[in-house]
Amino acid sequence: MSSYETSKLLGQVLSTDCPSREILEHLTNKWSVLVLRCLSDGVHRFSELKQRIEGVSEKMLSQTLKMLEQDGFILRTVYPVVPPKVEYQLTILGSQAAEKMNYLIQWIERSLPEILDNKKTGS
Repeated sequence: MSSYETSKLLGQVLSTDCPSREILEHLTNKWSVLVLRCLSDGVHRFSELKQRIEGVSEKMLSQTLKMLEQDGFILRTVYPVVPPKVEYQLTILGSQAAEKMNYLIQWIERSLPEILDNKKTGS
């Protein structure tokens, strides 16, 4: 396999026609990052996620969960009980993505004072 063919398989996020851009967009939107952060703690129901992620609407949470499920980052399990019970958890891919996101979140939280100071001073 040529290096050109290999690079096509790996993805080229800087290329406008590469599907990796869509995945990047899905993973890096605010709600996806927060859902991945919550699910990195374990299995959660919709209502638990809604409660933990302040400010997210039911519609946006539902759309985000569906998108992450379609991309293979989360697993949705429906239990045949009344009332219906649905749980969400990370897949292996989702765990790998969440690990990277959690590093970014930790860095932001640690660096927040400096970032806010820079915003004040315009540096």
